[in-house]
Amino acid sequence: MTTLLYSHTAFLAHDPGIMHPESPARLRAVLDALDHDDFAALGRREAPEATREQLLRIHPAQHVDGVLNAIPQEGQVGLDMDTIVSPGSGEAALRAAGALCAAVDAVAAGEADNAFCAVRPPGHHAEPDRAMGFCLFNNVAIGALQARAVHGLNRVAVVDFDVHHGNGTQAAFWDDQDLFYASSHQVPLYPGTGDRSERGRYNNIVNAPLAPSSGSAEFRQAMRDLVFPALTKFEPNFLLISAGFDAHDDDPLAGLRLQTEDYAWVTSELVAIARHACGGRVVSALEGGYDLSALADSAAAHVGALMTA
Repeated sequence: MTTLLYSHTAFLAHDPGIMHPESPARLRAVLDALDHDDFAALGRREAPEATREQLLRIHPAQHVDGVLNAIPQEGQVGLDMDTIVSPGSGEAALRAAGALCAAVDAVAAGEADNAFCAVRPPGHHAEPDRAMGFCLFNNVAIGALQARAVHGLNRVAVVDFDVHHGNGTQAAFWDDQDLFYASSHQVPLYPGTGDRSERGRYNNIVNAPLAPSSGSAEFRQAMRDLVFPALTKFEPNFLLISAGFDAHDDDPLAGLRLQTEDYAWVTSELVAIARHACGGRVVSALEGGYDLSALADSAAAHVGALMTA
């Protein structure tokens, strides 16, 4: 399969501070892992900046302007206790959302089978009108609306296996019967959403909460029993993946015990479903992952599965 990689040096200039877990070192670790002979076939492209029109499909103008106007000329500014911006954060956030739109365009046009967007800041906690959880704009949700608005792919699904529930994506999709969101995540844990009872207005939300210390067996069962059947029934025209790797056993911010091989497995399974539903059209975006070694290995396993599934 042909896989594209979208990234940009501007992502390294988003600097939330020396002690912040969402550091530029995360992206360096991922890109270093993909700078290997095994990934020589990746088509590498620079992430463009999202347009205002693309952002406004998910976020109201007040939110877009509020985030961009908060970017400091120097130092750091906190949008909340966890979400910190620096002089380079505005361009990074625009290019993170832009990467998803460009990747969706390329895959929808048949230029590649799928794509991975190695971006930061992450996006799945960003609600339509609120930046939070390290996230400024909701990258995957913006990508989903790009598929619909530009390519007429009306039924779009997002599957999220970050250890934290993607409250922002859920909020953006809640009232739209043609948008599907499924998430596996640890409960209890930040942001406190993602109960099984949260199903969306049209039963278009599927949450698969996992108890602390759950590992490969529990994760795979939740995917097989809850996520995969619902995704298959939804029959998406396009699939996006919120690829967070912080459910790994080595990650310091949570308590799930996934192994690197689980990310290769879930990616292969999702691509197989997409192949039958929508010609294999898949775009993935980096979300969390805070142990650098586990993050690098897991991202490499994920991209390897995209390339070979």
